[in-house]
Amino acid sequence: MVVQPRFAKAEPEAKPISSTRSPEVLDRYLHAMEARFTGSLSPASLLLAFMDWQLHLANAPARQFELTQKAARQWSRLGQPSEWIEPAPEDRRFHNEAWSQPTFNLIAQAFLLGEDWLRAATMCLPGVSKSHSDIVAFQARQLLDIFSPSNFPWTNPEVLHETQARSGTNFADGFRNFLEDMQSVARGETLDKSTQYKVGENLAVTPGKVALRNELMELIQYSPAMEKVRPEPILIVPAWIMKCYILDLSPNNSFIRYLVSQGYTVFCISWRNPGAELRNTTLDDYRRLGVMAALDAVETITGERKIHGCGYCLGGTLLAIAAMARDADARFATVTMLAAQTDFTEAGELQLFTDDSQLALLDDVMWRQGNLDSTQMAGAFQMLRSNDLIWSRLIRTYLMGERDTPNDLMAWNADATRMPFRMHSGYLHYMFLHNDLTEGRFTVGGRPIAVSEIATPMFAVSTETDHVAPWRSVYKINLLKEGDMTFVLTSGGHNAGIVSEPGHARRHFRIAHRRAGEPYLAPEAWETAAEQRDGSWWPLYVEWLADHSGEAISPPPLGAAKYPAPCDAPGTYVRET
Repeated sequence: MVVQPRFAKAEPEAKPISSTRSPEVLDRYLHAMEARFTGSLSPASLLLAFMDWQLHLANAPARQFELTQKAARQWSRLGQPSEWIEPAPEDRRFHNEAWSQPTFNLIAQAFLLGEDWLRAATMCLPGVSKSHSDIVAFQARQLLDIFSPSNFPWTNPEVLHETQARSGTNFADGFRNFLEDMQSVARGETLDKSTQYKVGENLAVTPGKVALRNELMELIQYSPAMEKVRPEPILIVPAWIMKCYILDLSPNNSFIRYLVSQGYTVFCISWRNPGAELRNTTLDDYRRLGVMAALDAVETITGERKIHGCGYCLGGTLLAIAAMARDADARFATVTMLAAQTDFTEAGELQLFTDDSQLALLDDVMWRQGNLDSTQMAGAFQMLRSNDLIWSRLIRTYLMGERDTPNDLMAWNADATRMPFRMHSGYLHYMFLHNDLTEGRFTVGGRPIAVSEIATPMFAVSTETDHVAPWRSVYKINLLKEGDMTFVLTSGGHNAGIVSEPGHARRHFRIAHRRAGEPYLAPEAWETAAEQRDGSWWPLYVEWLADHSGEAISPPPLGAAKYPAPCDAPGTYVRET
């Protein structure tokens, strides 16, 4: 079934070009070509940041003297083991016991002390704008990480031990892995390919039907697993930056299957993987043809006026917009935000890539392509966690000669998506650059909306080591919404903290409930006061849903006459590459 686009022109097209021979076209083509050699990073943005830092440092002789003294102290500390520093908890490069042995412990400590000095040199220099200071510190850290002793076989005791144990065959295996990867790159294939996991076979296998398909999404209705279900259905809105089956991986860790097994009728949006033909799709199109169309379908199919809304990552931001857009849509019984931001003033290191210069370059790249390619977005995320996602992998694959054992999460992570030009440009400008949603400038249907308009009870989940939506940024929803709020901080990162099924080892979370009218707590005070529990947050969430749901009834039919089910779950859009 082929559906032709019919989008409303909700926004004027950014920077209209009157002629294909316009000078602006030449500039955009030039910038798009430059981006191929800069990793889609703006050279102007980086240069301005470094000039800001260098000029202020050059004009601060006292700070220079202070850094010189600190360098001397670091050298002195290197000869005093009692003065050595420990790596950050998330830095796993030197956690192996072999790094505590003589010579190697000295090498590791020299690197850590140098890293500590560089941090002092690049951060908190008076007069340098915070954004420029963050960029300089980030780029300096990225450069220093290249020279980490863990990256070289002759200074990495783990590699040396492996070499001795395997008589050097680890290097032969690593070279073979390198050749295989280069062949994959030449063929345009992803390095994270896995033939063990396939959508519809051992991924995304919770049974159901596609209840609705339009230009942007398929709405999946999952088959009931109980004879009786709660009357209020759950509508899940995932991010368009990811395939929806992150919440329906294997049967043992499927969030959707778990909710169905607890007696809920679950619907989930599966976004289309857009090509260049959808370049003019807007953020409002995603709201109208996504969340609002899904709400209408869920209401028609189930006959229920009250619906539990659940949004993940960018899908949570979009759900919040939809919940506010129609005079705080009365159909929402509750709103759940999973690692989702509404205030973007502290949106983590992704803000390094969202200043005016960077977004101007990214706009030109997307203008030429019609979308943001999945590899370009993946590169940005890898830079944020280069030690975990780049260097540690290179060490295992090419120095240790080992291949990662594929799992369902890795297979999903390799199944990336694209984003339409106008939608993604608008999202980055409205949210990350200008923070329009929080500051009252974001409009829907010609009127500004505010998060405070969401009067329904809210359940918000954040994760401790989230690099995409840092938990303190997610926590800001407490400043914007004064009503009933349950906030959870769980162990893990942006994905693993959400896909945290019961029985998963070493999981814990903090939780606190704030009733309407109770005072706001700062993040640090909340973290101290919140109750800590071991295990998964899923069962507690089901209890919370039950407290806001009616008595169980017979499940609704799959689909309706107005929405004939065109195919089985997980549908067709989720298979688009």
